[in-house]
Amino acid sequence: MTDLATKPNADEAPSGVPSDAPTTPIQSGGDGAAFGYEWAPAEPAPKKRHLGLWIGIPAAAAVVGLVAASLVLIAPGSAIAGVPVGGMTPGSAAEAVQNRLAETTVVLTGAGGDVAVSGADLGATVDAQALADAAFAQNPMWNPTAWFAAPIDAPVTVDPATATEALREAVPGLYSEPVGAQVAFDANTASFAVTAAQSGEGVDVAAVQGALQDAFESGATSIDLAPALVPIDSSTTTELAQATADKLNGVLDTVGFYIGDERTVPVDRAVAASWLTVTPAENGDFTVTADAAAIQPTVDGLAAAVNRDVVNATVITDSSGNALSDLTAGVVGRALDSTDGVAGAFATQLADGNGVYPLAVSEVPFTTTTLARRIEVDLSAQRTYLFENNAVVQSWAVSSGLTPNDTPTGDFRMQAHVRIQGMGNRDLTKEPHYYTPDVPYVSYFNGDIAFHGTYWHNNFGNPMSHGCINMTIDAAQYVYDWAPLGTEVSVYY
Repeated sequence: MTDLATKPNADEAPSGVPSDAPTTPIQSGGDGAAFGYEWAPAEPAPKKRHLGLWIGIPAAAAVVGLVAASLVLIAPGSAIAGVPVGGMTPGSAAEAVQNRLAETTVVLTGAGGDVAVSGADLGATVDAQALADAAFAQNPMWNPTAWFAAPIDAPVTVDPATATEALREAVPGLYSEPVGAQVAFDANTASFAVTAAQSGEGVDVAAVQGALQDAFESGATSIDLAPALVPIDSSTTTELAQATADKLNGVLDTVGFYIGDERTVPVDRAVAASWLTVTPAENGDFTVTADAAAIQPTVDGLAAAVNRDVVNATVITDSSGNALSDLTAGVVGRALDSTDGVAGAFATQLADGNGVYPLAVSEVPFTTTTLARRIEVDLSAQRTYLFENNAVVQSWAVSSGLTPNDTPTGDFRMQAHVRIQGMGNRDLTKEPHYYTPDVPYVSYFNGDIAFHGTYWHNNFGNPMSHGCINMTIDAAQYVYDWAPLGTEVSVYY
């Protein structure tokens, strides 16, 4: 019999078997042995599953990615004008904005049918990169409060020249060409005159730009526009033409070859104008050119017009050397220097608006001879003497005043010359009770006392006059011509 003390307790698991292990009842055998339990082999413990860890890693990576993206992307719902840019980088947004503008079309409607021109055709631009940078700065994705903000304004500009060319090609029937102002020489006035510019007509570029702006802001890809027409001014304006004509007329006013301040060889206005060609320039102004070959014949004739011999001066003075008049004006002699290159240089000057060409000459100064002249009247000898440098050059018998009308003595100066006049009083009942008409070559030196010609007597050498110095007509003419105003006259006995 089995010692119960040594048998395991039926409620107790065998050693090495966990107390919570399941048991299976069994019989000991067919001999009717006592009923007992036999322990079944233990099930292997299940392995732990870390599903949360494997799920969490991708999620965390996604969160990190979203955070990183929010730092470089524009917030959802953002727009630049009518272009959605939410979720884009500033670079992609800038490209999208510019592409949308380039593709937006303005459809010109009218009787001739609809014609579309795109933003690209019109040379339309926006500052796309600056706008995209502003959109990101104002509405970054990381800031939820900036999501779905109002669109950012995007001013559109078009290049006027590009737009005009595109519109002219699209609707040529709406264009008439302006006529530029012209400048030409008018022979009747001997001046350059202006033909005014005439305006043309064409599509209003500003209206097209406005329509493109409206479509771009609204997000539309196309917009209809009935084109308005506006005047088109020529770049060659009337004002520019007048300024050119004024400049050229200033040239004609002064044109010539100068020695110092003297216009020694003037050039006829029509001749000078024939040397000039005036053509409109691309910038709307005018280009002036001068033909050196046309100028050359005038240059070839300069020597004959410029060269001259020296002429020495002769000056009449009083006895103190004070000049009374020029008997012969002095003239400086001169000879023209080389004229090589003058025509080309003058052509350049004329084209620049300068008609004054200075000539280089060699000069020969003149000398001056002085003639000190004076007159003496010797009443005792009834004779007049003409002195030049203290030498008598002429002498005549004269008739001075007859008593009681004696010629006054003293030192005087020539005061006036009268070619012919009546002397005395036509009313013979009044002083001096005589009248002599048509007295020739009168030279006054003392009030109404004068040298003069005499045709009513030939008694020279004896007093005969009312105080004047009677002379033959030839002698009186000689004094008249020989003695300038200021000539000294001495009358004595």
